[in-house]
Amino acid sequence: MDSLAQRVDAVVIGASAGGIEALSILLPALPPGLRAAVFVVQHLPRDRASLLVDIFAPRCAVTLQEAQDKLPIEPGNVYFAPPDYHLLLDAGPQLALSVDAPVHYSRPAIDVLFQSAAELYGPRLLGIVLTGGNQDGAEGLAAVRAAGGLTAVQDPADAQMPLMPECALAKGPADFVLPLRALAHLLGTLDAASRQATSARSAA
Repeated sequence: MDSLAQRVDAVVIGASAGGIEALSILLPALPPGLRAAVFVVQHLPRDRASLLVDIFAPRCAVTLQEAQDKLPIEPGNVYFAPPDYHLLLDAGPQLALSVDAPVHYSRPAIDVLFQSAAELYGPRLLGIVLTGGNQDGAEGLAAVRAAGGLTAVQDPADAQMPLMPECALAKGPADFVLPLRALAHLLGTLDAASRQATSARSAA
């Protein structure tokens, strides 16, 4: 079976209540040789600037930035949805921002990101639903599964707010149901060296 790095071109991560703490464990685990692009929706107050890049950049070995409309997607970068905009992925590949109505009272919404990513990346996508207090992300993770992508959910017993992981799992099984530290280890395998080693073994 292909390694995770060999299979995954993009990762989408959704979090709500408790998400800052969860992301502070996951994002620093991303390897400096990260090949996949990573997209994050963290539910945020709509009327305040996001500080996510400022919070996480000093702790991470990869490039972090707030998403901008029409920005080309670069492998190895992490993109955060800005406050009060839905983040979508479009052909190019490039980012797209939308002011369509909130979904589950949220803009940005996890479902919107995950569904557009599933359409663009199909089986090359890994979707991860983390802690949160509503059902945003459940439909989106189901879309990732239906497109042949990999799915991961934070173990509800490990989540600060278990409702979001529970709702995601109620829609169908996930490939990985893990506590944060194990999810961080999973993300740590998404490096170019792992991909190249797997390719070399396949060619041998």
